[in-house]
Amino acid sequence: MEQNKLTPTADLKISKRASLLGAIFLMATSAIGPGFITQTATFTTQLGAAFAFGILASILIDFVVQLNIWRIVTLTRMRASDIANAAIPGSGYLLAILVIVGGLFFNIGNIGGTGLGLNAIFGLDPKIGGAISAVFSIAIFVSKRAGLAVDRFIIFAGILMIVLTLYVAFVSAPPVGDAFRQTFLPDTINFATITTIVGGTVGGYITYSGAHRLLDRGMVGIENLPAVNRAALTGIAVTGVMRYVLFLAILGVVASGVVIDTSSQAANPAAQAFRSAAGDLGFRLFGVIFWAAAITSVIGAAYTSVSFLPVFKQDMTERARNMATVVFIAVSLVCYLLITTPPAAMLVFVGGLNGLILPIGLSIFLFAAWKREDLMGGHRYSRVLLVLGVLTCALTWYMGYKSAGTIFGLLGL
Repeated sequence: MEQNKLTPTADLKISKRASLLGAIFLMATSAIGPGFITQTATFTTQLGAAFAFGILASILIDFVVQLNIWRIVTLTRMRASDIANAAIPGSGYLLAILVIVGGLFFNIGNIGGTGLGLNAIFGLDPKIGGAISAVFSIAIFVSKRAGLAVDRFIIFAGILMIVLTLYVAFVSAPPVGDAFRQTFLPDTINFATITTIVGGTVGGYITYSGAHRLLDRGMVGIENLPAVNRAALTGIAVTGVMRYVLFLAILGVVASGVVIDTSSQAANPAAQAFRSAAGDLGFRLFGVIFWAAAITSVIGAAYTSVSFLPVFKQDMTERARNMATVVFIAVSLVCYLLITTPPAAMLVFVGGLNGLILPIGLSIFLFAAWKREDLMGGHRYSRVLLVLGVLTCALTWYMGYKSAGTIFGLLGL
């Protein structure tokens, strides 16, 4: 007799695959948000092909940070804030506050990014476009199958972003040879730039987005570690390719001699670059890419920031978390509607802010992996990853120290 239903084993495999894909794209789209696009356009305009080194640095730091975070969350079966509290009592509350506050600032910029995207596509006022997009995000979280809706939408938007950016990179005809050389031997190195781009791609809430998604989906324990490792590496590869392709798309415009305005806070350098590369079509494509990047980052920032709330209320249900996520997005929207700082300037600043938050959480996690093997289920943590993590952590502390003044200076602070 022919069976119409999948076996429990097949169902489980499909469920695991969907969970891993959701985590991969949540991390990737959070890491390639409107902040990264704006930062890439700004810094490529300022540094030219030398910014390729900043892209490489962000990918390498991303690799070490995400692999460590995903593995530790998987082995401990605990949220980041709970791991921190177990390793250093009280530090989990500090980490939660930093991530939530950083996520709120980032989400204000993300909603601004959705407004800029819809402005490029339809000519809507950015404030109105931001409000429409925020309501759309809220609708996803109030749906009866919010978890599935989040995964499916983020995967679709992530693929759309990659395809459209590849097209723009092709038509802009960048100097690939020079970019490749300066990826490894840059003419200049700017620590503030690297700290900002790292913060915009792996700092703050982004560090924990994919790991917490796996935790919520039950992909934890030593038995799931090989799959989690593969997913983390795949996610890093996806974000790395996307970052470099976006950089090349804008570099092609800069190298052709087109002058992109980055001096004014109200300037939108990414939009200028896409329009120069492919005319009005390029400008519309920028709008679609920017909106997709921004709306997925709104969802990712809200979801991940709220995932830290259970450290303050342990019995928080999934329904309560979804409602808290709705409130988080609503508060972000109100702040966006009230502030006068242009969205592009805010997006560059919050990347730097999250870059300053990154080494705090990473330090706590590495301490837990080193000193608390009992939290890892008795599993001896990889010494190679631990050493790489310590070196990366020291680097991010140094970069934060060297660039803090410059980053806060972006808002005139």
